[in-house]
Amino acid sequence: MSEPRRFVVVVDGREVPAYDGDTLAAVLWREGRRAWRTTRGEGRPRGMFCGIGACQDCLVSVDGVAGVRACLAPARPEAYVVTDGGADA
Repeated sequence: MSEPRRFVVVVDGREVPAYDGDTLAAVLWREGRRAWRTTRGEGRPRGMFCGIGACQDCLVSVDGVAGVRACLAPARPEAYVVTDGGADA
């Protein structure tokens, strides 16, 4: 079995390694990010919770499109991902 292809995703202006088959949430977790946004009212940290796109806690912006579920979005070479910060930013 061959190794998955490695490429770069840009997260908050920083180049981060990713592999074929990764979701954006997997890329963030591998980098030690568990929270990458906060709730509007109370500012509570949020990241991947359900992992199936139902809870919408893992929202990021990708290439200028807001509200992308990181747990469902495949990592793509040179994708530009912006988080809202969160506890681990």
